[in-house]
This record gives sequence, structure tokens and C-alpha cells, in this order.
Amino acid sequence: MSDRDDNGALKAAELLSTAGAAVLGAGLALLWPRFGNFAIPLIAVGLVGHAAGMVLKHWLQRGQPQPGWSHTLVWLCWLAMAVLMAGLGWRVMNG
Repeated sequence: MSDRDDNGALKAAELLSTAGAAVLGAGLALLWPRFGNFAIPLIAVGLVGHAAGMVLKHWLQRGQPQPGWSHTLVWLCWLAMAVLMAGLGWRVMNG
């Protein structure tokens, strides 16, 4: 793959990650009772989209040096998503 293709794929991965985070945020905002029917599907789609974008971006950047703080932020993001998934699972199971 050429550098130009790599840059385009990297930008696409960043966009997917950002869009996933935006949908996740929309789902969290909709947790209020009036919009509750839409919250769980939006949170699930947002989590999957954000995670896919993060994985793809890191796969595209493998072998490239990254600042140490970026690794910390990535792991904090994965931890936050795991907590959200656990909360979402609890909410689905307990109605």
C-alpha cells in the first residue's frame, strides 16, 4: 500500500472512531426516560464503531513511533468502553 493510501485509510479510521464516539455520546444523552427506546441501540452502535475505528487506526500505525501518553489514553478508552458495556449489559438484564 502506498503512503497516499495509508494516509487515506488512517483518516478513514479516525473518522470511523470519531463517528462511533459521537453516536455513543448521542446514545448516552438519550438515556433520559423520554428517549430511552433509542439509547441502547445507539450506545451499542457507537461502541462498535468507535472500537473498530480505534483498532483499524492502530493497525495502520503499527511500527510507527507513538508518544507514551497516547498509549495511556487508548487503554483508558478501552477501560471506559468496558465499563459502559458492563453497565449496558446490567441495564438490559435488569430492565
